[in-house]
Amino acid sequence: MKKDAKSKKKSRIRLLHQYYSYTGFYSFVWNSVKKAILPIVLFIAALWAIDRFVLDIEDMLVTVTETYSPLGIISVFFASESLLGLIPPELFIAWSGKSASPILYLSLLALASYLGGVISYFMGRWMTKIPAVHEAIEVKMAQHIKNTRKWGGFLIIVGALLPIPFAMTSIAAGIIKFQFPSFLMFGLLRFVRFYLYALVIFEMV
Repeated sequence: MKKDAKSKKKSRIRLLHQYYSYTGFYSFVWNSVKKAILPIVLFIAALWAIDRFVLDIEDMLVTVTETYSPLGIISVFFASESLLGLIPPELFIAWSGKSASPILYLSLLALASYLGGVISYFMGRWMTKIPAVHEAIEVKMAQHIKNTRKWGGFLIIVGALLPIPFAMTSIAAGIIKFQFPSFLMFGLLRFVRFYLYALVIFEMV
């Protein structure tokens, strides 16, 4: 019985591997990683250059922390993460590193990003009920929606971990009516992304 169960599990994994290879999922992930590397390198280089030649980033972040309330900053980030990820999360991660409680505010930022993804998911569900809006979004996000239909949860994992707008993936998941409990589970990897990025950014600022 155990051998049969292991054999079935291996067969299922092999079939999944073949499917993702055939549909180009691995190529998509690799290309996404390659595209993500350049923005990360540029962001790090820009931080270094600004800190070295323009202004003291540490002092600037401390000033922002002293000037604006944490609730206000986190609220702005939540709005951004709910609306196509307009502001790079790295800026807010750097801010949390100079706050009174770095881990607490980093966790709150990760939670805001996660909940922003949930809002985006329901925006996608809402869009399907308005034909004109649905058609317009289908055209603009055609490739993303197509990929989400093909790869489902794995694409949500990629969207949660890589520096691509999580809101886009979440909207696409809502449009195709991806199972909400599974979306919530895969989306938790958003926390992993924030903590990993913080390991690098906290050292820089």
